[in-house]
Amino acid sequence: MALLQKQFYTAEDYWNLPEDVRAELIDGQIYYQAAPNRMHQKISSELNATIRNYIRSKKGACDVYAAPFAVKLFVDNDKTIVEPDISVICDHDKLTERGCAGAPDWIIEIISPGNPGHDLIYKLNLYAKARVREYWIVDPRSETVLVYYLEQKDFGVKAYTFQDQIVVNIYEDFVINFQELDL
Repeated sequence: MALLQKQFYTAEDYWNLPEDVRAELIDGQIYYQAAPNRMHQKISSELNATIRNYIRSKKGACDVYAAPFAVKLFVDNDKTIVEPDISVICDHDKLTERGCAGAPDWIIEIISPGNPGHDLIYKLNLYAKARVREYWIVDPRSETVLVYYLEQKDFGVKAYTFQDQIVVNIYEDFVINFQELDL
């Protein structure tokens, strides 16, 4: 009796997916994503605009991208491409026609009700390994934000609510107040 063989995919398989398919390639496995709900999109839109406006006001060199935006976290690894909800990239050498090649400086994921563990556990470990400088996990249901920031080899973490002013660690003077967002 033959054993089932597990299928592994590469970046080439990912790039050949139809344009209307939302998916991520993680460790050679394709994870299909459902369309986000309205609140997810509202939070993403508000945060993206707030970050973009801050960068412009400071004449900053970083760029902010909302999903779908492909991020190949490890340049030498052809088996992992993610699509964070928001990516901030300060090193323009990482930007390609297809997205980002290397770890962004800041990633924000907004938890989807169907699979919170994906962002809370799996992606947290993946982003830590890639050395993302700052990672936010926004949970619309509990109105909380977990902020992970890289300290030496490990992420430090702080927990906030939507009533707090949240310090952006990769900038010296940037604070996001969720109460000022149009949610």
